[in-house]
Amino acid sequence: MISSTIFRAYDIRGVVDQDLTEQTTMLIGQALAGQLRSVGLKEMAVGRDGRLSGPRLQQALMEGLMAGGCDVVDVGQVPTPVLYFANHLLGTGSGVVITGSHNPPDYNGLKMVVGGITLAESAIQALLTSIQNNDLPVGNGSLRKQQVVPAYLERVVGDIKLGRRLKIVVDCGNGVTGDIAPQLLTELGCEVIELFTEVDGTFPNHHPDPSKPENLVDLIAAVEANQADLGLAFDGDGDRVGVITPNGEVIWPDRLMMMFATDLLKRKPGATILYDVKCTRHLPAVIAKAGGKPVMCRTGHSLVKAELKARQADLAGEMSGHIFFGERWYGFDDGLYSAARLLEIISNDDRPVQALFDELPDAVNTPELHIEMSEGEPHRLIPQLIEAADFGDANVSTLDGIRVDFSDGFGLARASNTTPVIVLRFEGDNEAALQRIVEDFRNLFKQVAPDVQFPQY
Repeated sequence: MISSTIFRAYDIRGVVDQDLTEQTTMLIGQALAGQLRSVGLKEMAVGRDGRLSGPRLQQALMEGLMAGGCDVVDVGQVPTPVLYFANHLLGTGSGVVITGSHNPPDYNGLKMVVGGITLAESAIQALLTSIQNNDLPVGNGSLRKQQVVPAYLERVVGDIKLGRRLKIVVDCGNGVTGDIAPQLLTELGCEVIELFTEVDGTFPNHHPDPSKPENLVDLIAAVEANQADLGLAFDGDGDRVGVITPNGEVIWPDRLMMMFATDLLKRKPGATILYDVKCTRHLPAVIAKAGGKPVMCRTGHSLVKAELKARQADLAGEMSGHIFFGERWYGFDDGLYSAARLLEIISNDDRPVQALFDELPDAVNTPELHIEMSEGEPHRLIPQLIEAADFGDANVSTLDGIRVDFSDGFGLARASNTTPVIVLRFEGDNEAALQRIVEDFRNLFKQVAPDVQFPQY
């Protein structure tokens, strides 16, 4: 028996030895080999993050791939973006990283790329179908090991040019970036103060998820204590970055995107820039004002990568912290490279660092709020909310859930594709506007699903 619940929209993820066993991982490897061979490819790079279960799950996956007739390149313990880079460096175009990302320590999972396309939705479900139908290829693939971190560092350092030396505090949260982030920042010419850079899959200090304010407390304190120019926090597998200003303010990714977009559009006027449905409505306004073409897209790193490729966009970003550079980079989400690009921007501006962030438009907003439900319930409820919605002359988008843009703010309700929750986010020009929009959504939920506990804010 194989647990179907681990096959998610953007990746495979589950509790180790409960949902995600070595045997299951081996079968996934064999099914992946089938997908690889079906597009005329045979070689796949495989890496892992710093979780304790990583080595044995990686071994099981590689055995499955080889049993399915694929040749494997073992790149070892690396951040997810370094595995993505390996696909380009080695010319495989295909790779898998064993990672639980920002999930609790007992979780692990797989993020997969086949022929340059990150697997999502139907392609991930096809793996499950192949296993259930025992439709698995048989072969005898080879295994070799390859170091890719030196080439990654050389590529980033060769691309990024700092205008002056910066003092940076880096918090790796004991995630896999601890092996590489301090070295990268030092090679770029920064003075680096390290926090929790020892890779430890038990995450003894705080959880490696910079989207949660409670995980940034230590970094904020260290930035202020050291009078640093910037604080950088990476998630467990390094594909997301969090930013702290000199005065201890958190710059959420949608505001960070304003800085990246404005900088990029100086070189590439008219460029297409994507942002997900959770981002502030000030972001598309900033992009348009700077001469770019803003396009809203669905949430999910796999989906954004596909959209970036389809639209030949130069930049994309999600509120969660996944940022994708098409200009000068490869279009995959990379927290380390995003951090380097940010350092380039601020080091080449003579103004105080805080002043650069202070000029970014802001609003009164809620953090991401969650309504926990039973498996499948969120996806059933969202269409009912859309059907019943009446927000007057506001602009309603049903691209991903229901997002309602008013003249003075926005509200969002969408079903998460990773956990059985409805995700809510609200923004207003002022507190009164925010409260009105929250109340409008509360009333909609009361009308459609009176038993659902709408969160307090």
